[in-house]
Amino acid sequence: MKNKIDEILKYNAGYVEEKLYVPHITDGKPKLKLAIVTCMDTRLTVMLTHALGLKNGDAKIIKVAGGTILNDYDNVIRSLLVAIYELDCDEIMIIHHTDCGACHMNSKDMLRLMKGKGISDEAIAMASGQVNLDEYLEGFHDTESSVRKTVATVRNHPLVPKNISVRGFIMDSKTGGLMEVM
Repeated sequence: MKNKIDEILKYNAGYVEEKLYVPHITDGKPKLKLAIVTCMDTRLTVMLTHALGLKNGDAKIIKVAGGTILNDYDNVIRSLLVAIYELDCDEIMIIHHTDCGACHMNSKDMLRLMKGKGISDEAIAMASGQVNLDEYLEGFHDTESSVRKTVATVRNHPLVPKNISVRGFIMDSKTGGLMEVM
């Protein structure tokens, strides 16, 4: 039986051979000078761009669990700095969504799941020496508060220029409707 990756590789070969990529060719700089930080939830894979009316090449979309920023120097901030300084983005949208799995994440449960998949106590102890696992693996429990915190982290970052517009939203994960969080 073929695995999923082999099936994807087979499809990809046909995609390239049939030149299905041609309508998606772009230069890599976001035409709208817009960066979006959002969740990696599969419901948003297509819905996000369709609900916002975005075409390929319009925006840089940074997807991460919960659409959150863990600290002032994580990879989300790094990606935003690249978007601002290398790609000329001057607006940032933070988009969380309803019924987000990160609302239910609990560090104790995550550690239990890790152990259930064979991660040793030694590996967990080693990771704990690098990061506070209780904070690192914990989700958020109030979506609006999480949006406000994420927006504030970007707005107040010492390396983000003050003239960058940063706004926060919650997307309805069924309809794609946006509600701005003030």
